[in-house]
Amino acid sequence: MSKSSNARPTKPQLQWDDMNTPYRVAACQMVSTPRVDENLRTAERLVGEAAAAGAMLVGLPEYFCLMGHKDDDKVRAREPLAREGDPYSGGPIQGALADMARRHKVWLVGGTIPLTAPDPNKVLNTTLVFDPTGKRVARYDKIHLFSFSRNGESYDEARTITPGDDVGVFEAPFGRVGLSVCYDLRFPELYRAMSAQGGDLKLIMVPAAFTATTGRAHWEVLLRARAIENQCYVLAPAQGGTHENGRQTWGHSMLIDPWGKVVAVCESGEGIAVGDLDLGQLEGMRASLPALKHRTL
Repeated sequence: MSKSSNARPTKPQLQWDDMNTPYRVAACQMVSTPRVDENLRTAERLVGEAAAAGAMLVGLPEYFCLMGHKDDDKVRAREPLAREGDPYSGGPIQGALADMARRHKVWLVGGTIPLTAPDPNKVLNTTLVFDPTGKRVARYDKIHLFSFSRNGESYDEARTITPGDDVGVFEAPFGRVGLSVCYDLRFPELYRAMSAQGGDLKLIMVPAAFTATTGRAHWEVLLRARAIENQCYVLAPAQGGTHENGRQTWGHSMLIDPWGKVVAVCESGEGIAVGDLDLGQLEGMRASLPALKHRTL
């Protein structure tokens, strides 16, 4: 059963230009299937629900568009990066993401999609970000590739994915947002590199498909650690349930504040976790505990 804490009553979409007003965000949780069209319809519905609840920035989970029966299913579903201003030139997934952002007038962090890689037998696992006009404004290719083998459960993303090289950030109306994906969460140096590019982080995105095994043990504690050490919000849209390919994902999509408190969570199944970024609280916490200013390395 899906659970969403801190979900707010439906209200009209608002323009935000006041740092003293909370900025509403939402994480969409899915249990994606091997059928791209079906997953795109589910994503459209959840983004619509988030926008209706007042969210101005919405995130989708890793692999939102496809959880195939085999690892190389994503290779067959890959798309080239669309031309600037023409999202459908890349393919239906990129076109659908641009349409969702424009239709619902939200900043959309589009989970991950399989983009063409230099190796024809692999893909890039890529996050694309679209502004409320449907314009693509940022891209991040997942850097750290998951590998796990224990008690008959085995994964090796490097078989079908080429890692990225570059840190991903973009400027939202409320400030800088850092982009990361799933297994990246275990590498705190990535998030320090985001700050090193100039400007302090207000929000970290972590679209994910954590396994039930690793998620139960590590998901929340890692998310809370990244929020605490970077003194910013973390929004983590996740896959959450049993998929047709037999994989079990942990879910627990959540928003965490800079103190490490879980603000909103969707535990399992499809749903949304909705909460507010309080920039005044963030700055006040940084002023009272100026850990970022005390860094020496």
